[in-house]
Amino acid sequence: MGRVGLSTERLTRAGAELADEVGFEQVTVSALARQFDVKVASLYSHVKNSQDLKTRIALLALEELADRGAAALAGRAGKDALAALANVYRDYAREHPGRYTAAQLRLTPEAAAAGAGGRHAEMTRAILRGYDLSEPDQTHAVRLLGGVFHGYITLELGGGFSHSAPDTQETWTRVLDALDVLLRNWPAPDPTP
Repeated sequence: MGRVGLSTERLTRAGAELADEVGFEQVTVSALARQFDVKVASLYSHVKNSQDLKTRIALLALEELADRGAAALAGRAGKDALAALANVYRDYAREHPGRYTAAQLRLTPEAAAAGAGGRHAEMTRAILRGYDLSEPDQTHAVRLLGGVFHGYITLELGGGFSHSAPDTQETWTRVLDALDVLLRNWPAPDPTP
């Protein structure tokens, strides 16, 4: 229905906003049609199905995160860069919980190649250059940082740390300090198989 100005981009952004309001799992083409007060069939010329919509929201979230990360990393190195990127993820998750969940969506190889996921790995590797890690340790460290950042953020958003002291900000700061120490003192590989 042209009268409401529907487009793939507009639907993707509306879906992202809906994800932040009600949760990424609740986003469907039907829910979006209700929001625009149109028939579901009128959306199918813009998105194939709910999975296509969710993939588009995930790609949008990854792009937004990559843009924020690149801006935060400009001119930083070492621990400052580590904290800057970690805080981008945490702040984004707090501002856009549904989009943050979307950014964790497992994408097809084609969608992943077209998205900003590679930029995230490049930003993390840029941080690691300040710690002088070579391969395969750099890949191990990328995985470690991703696991710690996303694990902590997911637990925090889910209320997993809300029942005890100290404050989660204090713990977050300590986690980043510990990661910095670990990266500066990365263990040598065990020579025994």
